[in-house]
Amino acid sequence: MENQYAIEMLNITKKFPGIIANDNITLQLRKGEIHALLGENGAGKSTLMSVLFGLYQPEEGTIRKDGVEVKIKNPNDANDLGIGMVHQHFKLVECFSVLDNIIMGVEPVKNGFLQKKEAREKVLAISEKYGLRVDPDAIIEDITVGMQQRTEILKMLYRDNEILIFDEPTAVLTPQEIEELMQIMKNLAAEGKSILFISHKLAEIMAVADRCSVLRKGKYIGTVETANTTMEQLSAMMVGRDVNFHVEKKPSVPGEVVLRVENLSVASKRSKEDAVKNVSFCVRRGEIVCIAGIDGNGQTELVYGLTGLEAPSTGTVTLCGKDITRAPIRQRSTSGMSHIPEDRHKHGLVLDYTLEDNMVLQRYFEPEFTSRAGFLRRDNIRAYAQRLIEQYDVRSGQGPITMARSMSGGNQQKAIVAREIDKDPELLVAVQPTRGLDVGAIEYIHKQLVAQRDSGKAVLLVSLELDEVMDVPDRILVMYEGEIVGELDPKTTTQEELGLYMAGAKKDEVKA
Repeated sequence: MENQYAIEMLNITKKFPGIIANDNITLQLRKGEIHALLGENGAGKSTLMSVLFGLYQPEEGTIRKDGVEVKIKNPNDANDLGIGMVHQHFKLVECFSVLDNIIMGVEPVKNGFLQKKEAREKVLAISEKYGLRVDPDAIIEDITVGMQQRTEILKMLYRDNEILIFDEPTAVLTPQEIEELMQIMKNLAAEGKSILFISHKLAEIMAVADRCSVLRKGKYIGTVETANTTMEQLSAMMVGRDVNFHVEKKPSVPGEVVLRVENLSVASKRSKEDAVKNVSFCVRRGEIVCIAGIDGNGQTELVYGLTGLEAPSTGTVTLCGKDITRAPIRQRSTSGMSHIPEDRHKHGLVLDYTLEDNMVLQRYFEPEFTSRAGFLRRDNIRAYAQRLIEQYDVRSGQGPITMARSMSGGNQQKAIVAREIDKDPELLVAVQPTRGLDVGAIEYIHKQLVAQRDSGKAVLLVSLELDEVMDVPDRILVMYEGEIVGELDPKTTTQEELGLYMAGAKKDEVKA
């Protein structure tokens, strides 16, 4: 009888300094199935997939492909066995074209000359077959994140990979792009590809996966058929307790204005038009205001203008009565603004610093952390970092001295959230604060945002997650093509109405 498993990872153990990332884990992938891998941040999911792809070597355990034991010493071995991987943080050369990235390492050569014409034809044929349309000549840095992900998937398919690993593939996508990706994965499985799908998002797993294996703190918890389980059961397996999917909060009692934005415009880097066009709004003490919208409608540039990452072309930004329109970033920070940034690697962390140094990035100059002579108070910094690590459950192999780069994406995010909230700001600007987090961590972060509100702080939330937009804020401002096109009350609006505003349809036009 033919072996029914495309891949078997048997009794895999992988250790790092201070932590057993994978503790005797067995995972079996059937041929032609979509198999989800679920777990908390730092549960060992990406590590396990990195072992399968040859990026790490396990201390113990064996891997079988089609019933035959194989040794995977590096990604080239994995590719030779038909195993491909789309990483959580894309591995693309930004100044190269889409086509060059797809064929890199397997370039077709004849008599020493690169045969790009036949490579282009193969790429276009694959993209048409699987609905992954891309412009082969576009430069990576000029295309959307969704298009970059399509490029990564085409890299796998160009190499004729049969085993496809998707590591958190939806973490940076818009809802529309997520729907497209789900359909693409189903099409690939229907073609006979076998897919391993790492995700924190239970709804996506229920929608697309045939089976789901759950890891917790490096250990294997179990495998279930998604058709025979519920989101609540999966979340309990993942975090070891019941999770409340609804945000509990009292009615807000708004106070004085903390942030006032008047006639703000911010230039676009992609076109001659402004990305933010004459926007005005305010955020008061004791309320959470959410900026909602489809990605790419000016939210990023608006946040840049508010936090000092970009200078506005016109308009004013006032914080606690002070004009900070042209103030440097440190002055905004010391004046009471905290910022959980959209891109945790680019604007949130110094990846080659330790966790403790990242925790004091914006406060190291304070007397608690620096002596009068200008020397860092290392003991105080470590104690402070240790407190935040414990309070926010930031999982890191070596505690405060862990390098930020070596941590999982979700734990990097938790470290940023801990640092920014602990500054006790007057205004918290939280951009995609739960991106890449598991349900337990999302529940905790939402409670922290509500706690900030209830303590009389102002919170400006920017989110692409519709459930978060509907559940967390007290007011919703919808952005479309750089303008605020509507203000909605989450208690009385619907996702359908919100969607119409996000798509640019005005409420009165919809009624007509």
